[in-house]
Amino acid sequence: MKMEKAILAAVTTQTDKVHGSAAVFQCETKEEMDAVAANLEAILDGIAHALSDHLYIIVKH
Repeated sequence: MKMEKAILAAVTTQTDKVHGSAAVFQCETKEEMDAVAANLEAILDGIAHALSDHLYIIVKH
């Protein structure tokens, strides 16, 4: 089975605004959130998209 499109993870400083079945990584600061999103992007072979100042999603295209 090959996964073609999916949200792999969410990285946020506001967990109360994220719902769903993807893994959620909570960060204390925007700088930590930026670093975690960059690392997850590389580890998961996905693309990080910033949806707001408080939320990234890691997507597999």
